[in-house]
Amino acid sequence: MNEKSALILEGGSLRCQFTAGVLDVFLERGVVFPCVAGVSAGALCGINYLSGQIGRTAKINLDFANDKRYMGLGNLVRRHSVFNFDFLFGEVSDTLVPLDRKAFEQSTQRFAAVSTDVRTGEMVIHEKGVSEDILLAARASASLPLLAPIVEVDGKRCLDGGVAMPIPVEWALQEGYEKVVLVLTRQKGYRKRPVRRAAKMAYERMYRDYPMLLWRLNQVPVHYNELQVKINQLERAGRVFVIRPKDPVAVSRVERDTEKLKALYEIGRETALRRMDEMMAYLERP
Repeated sequence: MNEKSALILEGGSLRCQFTAGVLDVFLERGVVFPCVAGVSAGALCGINYLSGQIGRTAKINLDFANDKRYMGLGNLVRRHSVFNFDFLFGEVSDTLVPLDRKAFEQSTQRFAAVSTDVRTGEMVIHEKGVSEDILLAARASASLPLLAPIVEVDGKRCLDGGVAMPIPVEWALQEGYEKVVLVLTRQKGYRKRPVRRAAKMAYERMYRDYPMLLWRLNQVPVHYNELQVKINQLERAGRVFVIRPKDPVAVSRVERDTEKLKALYEIGRETALRRMDEMMAYLERP
């Protein structure tokens, strides 16, 4: 593997079952990227990729999709978060589906979780070995606006990395990575719709003390759509290699239908297997 190669993982909550399938194939084939950067649920997938635990992401989502301890409106009422990260990083990671923390920590791969600084609205890169608590940083990265509380990490108050930078491809290029593989969770041509009035009002009530975050939240569709145009240009120029679903993903952020989740995982596996030779040729090309 070219030492100047990076893997970028988009978020999307349970749509990242697609990413889980892709990464499991990478692990089975011994494909190890020197640098991995994940946003939101992409950061959570990246942790299991670094720990080398094939199937762990998919198993957690399948086993606990209908478990109120993991996900549900009850958590939103009790913990101000639709996903119970205390349960995920506690009981799940310690005993139910243990995270190999030693393998993750000792991995020589560079790992970054991307979050958004609520005071400035800017992207924050939290790196393993640099961040005061990289798992807490991943939690911040996956803390969705309105659906999770602000997380304090590395001296900053942070939320979902997708607000400031949903796909940090430009960061990877600026860091000097010559080969960049993107795993996206939306089909080519997907575009976000403008923020609805009800959402704007909810943002204003919740984040009135953070004007730069408010501005970012309202700009998310514009920024995301511009980024997709940029990625398409980079892909055509051979600067990046993109793996994404061929068709629209029929899985919601908080999907409970395990058959849909299983199907999306298999689509990720099939896509990775189908694109593997092409990706390796891209990575090995001077």
